[in-house]
This record gives sequence, C-alpha cells and structure tokens, in this order.
Amino acid sequence: MNGNYTFAIIKPNAVRTGKTGPILSIINEAAFEIVAMKMTRMSLEQAKDFYSIHKGKPFFDTLVEFMSSGPVFVMILKHKNAVEEFRKLIGATDPEKAEPGTIRKLFAVSVTMNAIHGSDSDENAVREADFFFSESERYF
Repeated sequence: MNGNYTFAIIKPNAVRTGKTGPILSIINEAAFEIVAMKMTRMSLEQAKDFYSIHKGKPFFDTLVEFMSSGPVFVMILKHKNAVEEFRKLIGATDPEKAEPGTIRKLFAVSVTMNAIHGSDSDENAVREADFFFSESERYF
C-alpha cells in the first residue's frame, strides 16, 4: 500500500458506546480519506487469526475475546505517510500515556479496550487490510 495507506479498526467498546461518529469525525478532520469501510463482527477464530502475532502473550486470550465481543468498523485510510500519521492521531496503546487530543486519550477505557486499532507498519497494513477486504473492495 506504498506508505500512503493504513488499516484501522474501531473496536467493540467504541462502537457499543456510540463513539464511532466522533472517531470518524476526528479521522476526517485530520485529512484521512476513507477508501474502504465496513461494519463486521469477528468470530473468536477470526480474532485469534487476526491477532496471531500476539499468540502466547499474557493478553492474547483477553484481546481476542474482547475483539469478538461485538461489531467493529474496519477501514482502509489514505494519507501521506499514513501509518506514521495515523499512529500519532490515535495515540499510545495505553490511554494513560496517550497525548491529549488523541483518539485513545479521548475514548479508550483501558489498554485492551482502547477504542481503535491502527497498523504499526506498511507491511502489517497490507496484511490487515487483506484480512478484511477483497481486492475488489479496496477501491484503490
């Protein structure tokens, strides 16, 4: 996705508490273009597969249980230096350490229930987008 695209998930806690609209507003105001988006619900097996990179870590079971607990919004976003810029916009994984004004500082409940996922590299952005979107759904 050549550095100008990233992948994001609005997590179940944010969807459940009505934060999807405000989060999308922040994303739009930061000049990210949403090139693909859909609402879905991961099964436990899909969540295990998506987060397989964390298998064996102490938080793995809690994470996959949480991510399969309700609907999520998955998105492919376009912006110059998308991964880096989006990571700045969402803030640190731990909302206590996130910068003021970041999505996680504003909407996260905990490290696990931190409102939003953003890819951490161009390679992972491609892998994660491919997990949820077929080539014909990507619109780029």
